[in-house]
Amino acid sequence: MDFLLDASLFASTLRMVTPILLAALGGAICARVGLFNVGLEGLVLIGAFSAIVGNHFTGNVFAAVLFAVLCSLLFSVLFGYMSIQLKANVIVVGIALNFLALGLTTFSLRAIFDVKGAYYNKDMVGLPKWDIPVLKDIPWLGDVLSGHSPLVYLSVLLVIVLQLFLFKTVTGFRLLAAGENPTAAKSLGIKVTRIQYGAVLMCGVLCGLAGAQLSLGNVTMFTEGMTSGRGFIALVATMLGQSNPIGVAASSLLFGFMDALSIRLQGFAMPTHFTMMLPYIVTIVAMLFFKDKGYMQEARKSNESSR
Repeated sequence: MDFLLDASLFASTLRMVTPILLAALGGAICARVGLFNVGLEGLVLIGAFSAIVGNHFTGNVFAAVLFAVLCSLLFSVLFGYMSIQLKANVIVVGIALNFLALGLTTFSLRAIFDVKGAYYNKDMVGLPKWDIPVLKDIPWLGDVLSGHSPLVYLSVLLVIVLQLFLFKTVTGFRLLAAGENPTAAKSLGIKVTRIQYGAVLMCGVLCGLAGAQLSLGNVTMFTEGMTSGRGFIALVATMLGQSNPIGVAASSLLFGFMDALSIRLQGFAMPTHFTMMLPYIVTIVAMLFFKDKGYMQEARKSNESSR
């Protein structure tokens, strides 16, 4: 058991949880303004592919992350325009965005790199690993918390910043008001449409970072459909966390731990197909115990506002 639950497992959990956490925070922001963003999967996939493309053509990993953010931003603008401006059903728009991202990345993989299935370059440099002074020398704790990519630490910082922003600032309360009751918010002079667009764009930025961590932080390659449902798991984490950044982080940690554990169990000669099911089984079980109907009311409210 000590071999199974060692420091490397928890360090792996932090790496695995980062794409889920970043995407879930983006989904939470959208949910707070009344937009149930089912397109997280597609936005993260676009970010993952764009990060590899940017790294391939620029040779600079930070330029690659920026390119991933810009591409995800572009797709989030498409989501915002259709759901906010054209009043389309947000669920349908999100599902369409997921299929568009899957098809576009598969086509672009063959068009740009002339390969099928996956692209890998042994000379490609991924995100750097930061060793935190003093902390890295602490037994066990240093092995867990030190030596991760900048995006891992950024995701933790964003949880704190978003928690303070949403519940301690005037702008944050206006964002909450825009999602709770758009009509009342408009009567108070709050520009609901502008706030919704801002939330969607912020979601695009976070999903772009999530994709960059997935393809340049966890690994240094891209495979077709490499998100493997992480966007949907992030959506469940958003729901379990009640769109509260701290709650979303706790839920994401659960799913990230199961993802890391599933990989670790493969080293114990357990069937790969069984271990790969673990994160999704936990997701289904979590939804079975999810009794609060408030989030469903938010989703229903967002559908009504889209018509």
